Amino acid sequence: MTEPVIIAIPSKGRLKEQVEGWLADCGFSLRSAGGVRGYSATLDGFDDIQVRLASASDIATGLIEGEFHLGVTGEDLLREAGEAMDARVMLLAALGFGRADLIVAAPKSWIDVDSMNDVDDVAHLFLARTGRRLRVATKYLAQTRAFFAQHGIADYRLAESGGATEGAPAAGAAELVVDITTTGATLAANGLKILRDGVILRSQAQLAAGLAAPWNDARLTVCRRLLAVIEARARGRTIASLVWPEQQDRAARAAVAAFISPGEAARANGVLVAQADLFVAAEALANAAVGPVSVTHPAYVFEARSAAAERLAAAVSVERAVGA
Repeated sequence: MTEPVIIAIPSKGRLKEQVEGWLADCGFSLRSAGGVRGYSATLDGFDDIQVRLASASDIATGLIEGEFHLGVTGEDLLREAGEAMDARVMLLAALGFGRADLIVAAPKSWIDVDSMNDVDDVAHLFLARTGRRLRVATKYLAQTRAFFAQHGIADYRLAESGGATEGAPAAGAAELVVDITTTGATLAANGLKILRDGVILRSQAQLAAGLAAPWNDARLTVCRRLLAVIEARARGRTIASLVWPEQQDRAARAAVAAFISPGEAARANGVLVAQADLFVAAEALANAAVGPVSVTHPAYVFEARSAAAERLAAAVSVERAVGA
């Protein structure tokens, strides 16, 4: 047996529960190798995959450093690597959970500060009046620097946060904060407001690949198999299958032509349409006197190729060529 593909998933918390639910929905049974408190597991049907359980931040670091081939973690944690992320990590699939926004927030008492332009003005005044730069409390140093640079703000300094970032202004440790929020309730409770143009990143959990990991053809084959199932399940959630009587096939196809994706293969007296188009397509068939029409919802819709797997194969081939 070849060396396994190592995929890391969160070891605790709400994100762990969501990832396990997502895997189960895809049809993957996760089995812990060391009991409830174990830090490794296996996926049924994939003997060549080894699952590691780690913190979300350690997964991000492990992907960037090439310790893991694949991993599920927050995009905010991956982006904190700055420019290194795009060179060392590939985002394969946005998973639709673990959502949070990385934002810039100011005290509500700053009634004239609603935008990053206002922050720039305040920063200049603060420096002129106090001789000190505006302090920004955050754990997200790289993304804060990049975002402030995009807005041309230079008169500030970072105050690295080791605890509850949102409490820094009230404690006198900073004037602004850059932090993750889901509802904004904690920020509001601490007398803070999100700036109108202060959303740095709308983050969510991502399935990502570590480009610096030791890839080979066998591991890429395993990854293709895994991604094929994940992508087929994602398509299945958004697609409906319509079937009509065989003798009405010609009229039916004309009625639903607008809902068929370009290049889609013909199916015997039926078609796949986006779930969002289901009722409109059904109405078009009824207007064409086609019926009865039955509707089913496929669990999986497999395509011939995985675009994400092909992107990964091309990227790691380039990496191997450069490193050769």
